[in-house]
Amino acid sequence: MEITAVTNNLVKETVKLQQRKYRDLTGKFILEGFKAIDEAYHAGIELEHVFVLKEKSENYNFLQDKIILTNEAVLKKISTTDTPPEAVGIAFQRHYAMDDLKDTKKVVLLENIRDLGNLGTILRTSAAFGADAVVLYGDCVDIYNPKCVRASVGNLWKIPVVNIKLFEDLKNIFQNYNRIATLPRARTLLKDFKTDFPVVVMFGSEADGLSEELQRFATSSVKIEMTENVESLNLSVSCAVVLYKIFIV
Repeated sequence: MEITAVTNNLVKETVKLQQRKYRDLTGKFILEGFKAIDEAYHAGIELEHVFVLKEKSENYNFLQDKIILTNEAVLKKISTTDTPPEAVGIAFQRHYAMDDLKDTKKVVLLENIRDLGNLGTILRTSAAFGADAVVLYGDCVDIYNPKCVRASVGNLWKIPVVNIKLFEDLKNIFQNYNRIATLPRARTLLKDFKTDFPVVVMFGSEADGLSEELQRFATSSVKIEMTENVESLNLSVSCAVVLYKIFIV
């Protein structure tokens, strides 16, 4: 199959997936570039179509009949990057439920995360340091936004990501976990911190931090020791430091 016109109906439908309401409506999302497409395919993500630059098609033979040969104009139209990749795929979202949190030992909880790049990087970091799952609590951005997908660098489908809206559900699931709040004013320094598993490590947004509700829910709190002339770290950097210490060391 070959599509080279930017006015093609399938091209128009693909462009709509840049908006969350259409991703939610269809259960689909956009994958950009060989690495993301290759990682998704080998992780068992269902691919519907993949637009591939005609002269690069040999790299995508593993996709067989899902390939749509195309040109740079179409790729530029459907891509969300300044420089379009050699391929853009349409895939079906993978959904997880609260039952997927059963028997987890290492959980990362993110509250009201609004930055797409931070979220994607944290998902990548969580997978790297052996988290069993990530919980998105409150009003978090869409993990299937193309920017978040790119920032996760193929790790979005390596770890369950569960959305939870109600505090009562959090209480029921994590009542027997050690619940660690990451707070800039905590008394315990990360270098001195020890915990038993199962554990859920809770991070708030850069702007607001953890809500008082989750601070009260915590069984302990911790902060990263830093020099006095630096007020704070980027959320994804903080997450990497804390998870390495608690999950690995």
